[in-house]
Amino acid sequence: MGPCTGIPDEALHASNVDTASRESGIAGIEQSGWKIGGWRGPEYAITVYSTARTVDQFENKPGNVDFADVTITGRSGRRFRVAGASKHLNCNIVFPAQQGVIQLQVLVRAALDNPPDPCEILARIGENLVPWFPE
Repeated sequence: MGPCTGIPDEALHASNVDTASRESGIAGIEQSGWKIGGWRGPEYAITVYSTARTVDQFENKPGNVDFADVTITGRSGRRFRVAGASKHLNCNIVFPAQQGVIQLQVLVRAALDNPPDPCEILARIGENLVPWFPE
């Protein structure tokens, strides 16, 4: 899956991100072994990653914490956060897929006075985006 091209604009608009802000890779640079697409909105940024890695590899990676089972639009995944200073600003879900996993990430803007819970945002926008992820 090419995350930057596999999700329709309507799903991105419904997720409150600007389709014109689309960026492939990390800071526009492609990453070996990953396909990455990201978009920004007024309160948060979302990134979708596609990789051959496994859910177990994410669970065993140092710094990935607070794992929990979740289901979004009938699809099971594992929610987690990345430890560190911005732990309360990020939330991720990895979904098993034929090629490995699809990861959906929300990063809330640190400059907000009262930042919303990124995992609540992730659950909400997942309803719009997860149906477009490959099985």
